[in-house]
Amino acid sequence: MPEITVDQAPEAKREEAMPAMSFLEHLEELRRRLVYSAIAVAVGSLACWIYVERIYDFVQRPIIDALARDGMVAKLTFLNPVDPFNLYLKTAVFAGLFLTSPFVLYQVWMFISPGLYRNEKRYVFPFMFSTVFLFLSGGWFGYKMVFPDALKYLIGLGKQFQPMITISEYTGLFLTVIVGLGVVFEMPILVFFLALMGMVTAGWMWRNIRYAILVIFIVASILAPTPDISTMCIFAAPMIGLYVASIGIAWFVHPQQRNARKARQA
Repeated sequence: MPEITVDQAPEAKREEAMPAMSFLEHLEELRRRLVYSAIAVAVGSLACWIYVERIYDFVQRPIIDALARDGMVAKLTFLNPVDPFNLYLKTAVFAGLFLTSPFVLYQVWMFISPGLYRNEKRYVFPFMFSTVFLFLSGGWFGYKMVFPDALKYLIGLGKQFQPMITISEYTGLFLTVIVGLGVVFEMPILVFFLALMGMVTAGWMWRNIRYAILVIFIVASILAPTPDISTMCIFAAPMIGLYVASIGIAWFVHPQQRNARKARQA
């Protein structure tokens, strides 16, 4: 029987062929994407430095409102003369990263896309949109719902004392809650790629949902700024909802289900 070459293969098979890259080519591609991302973040940080005081006003608004609600001095403190500069620099970098996140995410996609089949590369725009949307949703949920209630509870416990909250301590707490929830809300994206590569299935996730809920509550107890059960449940509730949604995503994109849909359409 004559050997069938790639050029003689059916069009569908040629379309599925993936380009092979050596290890050094992967390293070079990673270096290129990191350089592009670093340049973009640096430019975004410089742009955000112009408005850094306004940006930090937005960051400190929850603690200022919480202090004013209990009749305390609504002002943060610093212990070192360089603290305000370091704080504004950190704020500008984080804001620049957020501002350029679509471009950075596109670089992430360009790095992993050579390992995908051609028909799977159409997910680039849903990937970018859903990643940014989920991160913003997690940050908004923390900023509007979790963080203010947590500050109200914590400051209410110590209203018989004179608070001296430093800008560095508050910013660290703010980033832990807001960025932590933003990252947690990316769970469906992680499951999407794991299921796309066939590493997890919807059935496996459903069978292990009890253990997943246990892990979720452990993560919620770590991220929650207060030790009370209500705050931990507020953290855990959307994570459980995202896990259930991720089961549906895993079922839809898993290779076995995709092949079954193709067979039914044939």
